[in-house]
Amino acid sequence: MGEEPESTQQKLNKLLDELTSVYKTLQYHGVDVEIIVQIFKQLFYFMCASALNNLLLRNELCHWAKGMQIRYNLSHLEQWGRDRNLEAASKVLQPIVQAAHLLQARKTDEDVNSVCEMCNKLTANQIVKILNLYTPADDFETRVPVSFIKKVQSKLSERGENNEQLLMDLMYSYPVRFPFNPSDIRLEDIEIPEVLQLPMLKKV
Repeated sequence: MGEEPESTQQKLNKLLDELTSVYKTLQYHGVDVEIIVQIFKQLFYFMCASALNNLLLRNELCHWAKGMQIRYNLSHLEQWGRDRNLEAASKVLQPIVQAAHLLQARKTDEDVNSVCEMCNKLTANQIVKILNLYTPADDFETRVPVSFIKKVQSKLSERGENNEQLLMDLMYSYPVRFPFNPSDIRLEDIEIPEVLQLPMLKKV
């Protein structure tokens, strides 16, 4: 008999375990906190970009229930970051967080302003694409009215943004900054292990 497929919760737990392993390894090797934050910022960006791009290319993922599932998973990821003081890194998850909210939000003419304000980290093209892809998963949902999408487009045009980006750049990397953190250990207190075989280094 073959193995049973992993549940969504098992996959989430496995991801969090992997992140915890990376975090502990960095701590074990004494990596500066600022560098750890930058590393996880890059990891979170890649996860966000991969998830959002996947959503923008697959209409079967664009429905209310999937939005709720994505938001549930992200809430655990954000809490993991808060528990380790990595809030600055987890901020880059906002595009996929807002996309999940968009899938769950009401979509009537009265909601045009709130939808546009809620999705300030998504480009106009991304918002409109998700609305067009929205596919009801059952009889209790309806497709997004064309009139609503047009009103959202009109409202978004007021942003005056020149960014026509649809898919996020998976190859993007943040510049790395190495902070200067002076050590509180005095050089004269450092003992050089003999196993290193560095006889040329002597205390003065």
